[in-house]
Amino acid sequence: MAKRGDGDWPRPDHCRVITIANQKGGVGKTTSSVNLAASLAMHGAQVLVIDLDPQGNASTAFGVEHHADVPSVYDVLIEDAPLSDIVVAAPELPNLYCAPATLNLAGAEIELVSKVARESRLRRALDAYDKGRFDYVLIDCPPSLGLLTVNALVGGDELLIPIQCEYYALEGLGQLLRTVDLVKAHLNPQLQVSTILLTMYDARTRLAAQVAEDVRTHFGEVVLNTVIPRSVRVSEAPSYGQSVMTYDPGSSGALAYNEAAAEMAQQRIGRPS
Repeated sequence: MAKRGDGDWPRPDHCRVITIANQKGGVGKTTSSVNLAASLAMHGAQVLVIDLDPQGNASTAFGVEHHADVPSVYDVLIEDAPLSDIVVAAPELPNLYCAPATLNLAGAEIELVSKVARESRLRRALDAYDKGRFDYVLIDCPPSLGLLTVNALVGGDELLIPIQCEYYALEGLGQLLRTVDLVKAHLNPQLQVSTILLTMYDARTRLAAQVAEDVRTHFGEVVLNTVIPRSVRVSEAPSYGQSVMTYDPGSSGALAYNEAAAEMAQQRIGRPS
């Protein structure tokens, strides 16, 4: 079993619902969702991860079953099932829970088109759920700006954007931010970009430092001080049904995610109106 961290971190005064999104693939969305959630849980927080990616990689990393017959986020979005019917405890991590994704979710983009209030179905499910028992709800998004990601943006109060320290880092980010502005204007006025996380940092290259500097100049204080380095251990962990926090707690990736989660725990975010 995973051990608790070295002392509990401050708990937020309300449940923080954080959407983790970037329509660019391979930037560390799911890796960040899984490892931030695991680290927060290991330091005393009650954490729920909602897996909105049809690939179900977050569910895999927590060792949660997500084959076609398992009740999943698909049933919530399409069949109006309550979240309480699908949330399960992560077997290896106390304090951590997961709403799994199955491959059925791949068809949800099309099926949602004809649904009433199609952009707000996750929000409605969260509002009907007793999320007050959690300190954090993290929503892991697919690499697209389709209806699943829009549901996540409408469902969240905060947005965390992982940005990889590579040449095309900022490409497509403008489109994401325009989508965020539209969601704020029409569907979820309280949504705020609260956190930017720099991932895949390679200290050997001048490019990584330049990208990090550009992102900090552009986004300012919402960029976490901690950067996540490239790490083989981080990539290996999901194949063992684990986060890197339990797979190799002493690795550079685990230590970095632990520091990033600690920074998040110290953030003072106002209660949603």
